[in-house]
Amino acid sequence: MRGRVERRKYMTTIINKIKNMAAGKDENLWVKCEKCAALIFKKNFIENYKVCDKCDHHHKLNAWERLEITVNKNSFKEMFNDIKSGDPLDFGQEYLDKLEKDIKKTRLNDAILTGEAKIGGFDLLIGIMDFTFRGGSMGSVVGEKIVRLMELGAKTKKPVIIFSASGGARMQEGMLSLMQMTRTSAAVNKLRENNVLYICVMTDPTTAGVAASFASLGDIILAEPKAIIGFSGARVIEQTIRQKLPPGFQSSEFYLKHGFIDEVISRKQIKPMLIKLLEYFAK
Repeated sequence: MRGRVERRKYMTTIINKIKNMAAGKDENLWVKCEKCAALIFKKNFIENYKVCDKCDHHHKLNAWERLEITVNKNSFKEMFNDIKSGDPLDFGQEYLDKLEKDIKKTRLNDAILTGEAKIGGFDLLIGIMDFTFRGGSMGSVVGEKIVRLMELGAKTKKPVIIFSASGGARMQEGMLSLMQMTRTSAAVNKLRENNVLYICVMTDPTTAGVAASFASLGDIILAEPKAIIGFSGARVIEQTIRQKLPPGFQSSEFYLKHGFIDEVISRKQIKPMLIKLLEYFAK
């Protein structure tokens, strides 16, 4: 009788383990693809840059993960990390607590990581947006860090590369966040006046105020496969114009077809492509 009870407990444990694996809950071994729901061995998932080997879905990377697979090892030096967001519109302690929570979670002072680094044999300035910090929203700090990065690029003649990932302007900063669209666009123009290369890599999602400003002004614009790119949501646009939008609207492939971006490129090929572009423009 005792052996039967122990066997039942053992089988229950095994069945629960299998159920957790199927649900993608066994974080130590497996990852569940957000797109096709396939179970991926976590080690393979990480080695494949968080791209599903079944459906090629590109899962989101945080800023530090993106940095690791993009720049040369130990070449990154963070800059402008002393600026922090406040509460200019007096949303209250709850909003400030959320900011502090995101700071601890992401190890960033706001929704973008900025600094200098090397890619291949080239010195450059890099900015990487992090969607896990308030949805990658652009407020005063994000705008200020991008402007400083580009002004430094114009001064030192170092190329500037920015990886965008954002839901748009930060609503808790109102007009102050909207002003960052013009500030960052003016900073891009300063790069052009000084003949400094600016490359933007759009990742999922790049929308609203970010898509309508510095992200769409690169000399070269790359994008990851099936990244959502656009200003307003598809449903809002359909309700406004009272028309059905074409299939794949606001995907990176759609924008490539219509000439808005220069190339859709898989995550593993982004660094080699950046090196080729830097080599070409260096000549």
